[in-house]
Amino acid sequence: MIIVAGTIDVAPEQREAYLESRKAGMLATRTEEGCIDFAFSADIAEPGRVRLFEIWESREALDKHLVPMRAAGPQPGAIAVVARAVATYEISSVGPSAL
Repeated sequence: MIIVAGTIDVAPEQREAYLESRKAGMLATRTEEGCIDFAFSADIAEPGRVRLFEIWESREALDKHLVPMRAAGPQPGAIAVVARAVATYEISSVGPSAL
């Protein structure tokens, strides 16, 4: 299992537009083979911060998802990303939460 998680910062006044611009892609990604979860969400404490959270069944499923995105490159007129801190985690086991 692979988890991709992190933050993407945009200008605070552009965050809602950024999230809206990702909505169709997020919904499409959720239907991809191997995608368990995929979400962009607004951070409640940082006005320009977007949180990214993905769960994939395997590295192969994630790589397949990334191929067209990498090939497309930057989109003209896209909202500028000020900072990005995203990491990929390979998970060896999963169990119920202690919460």
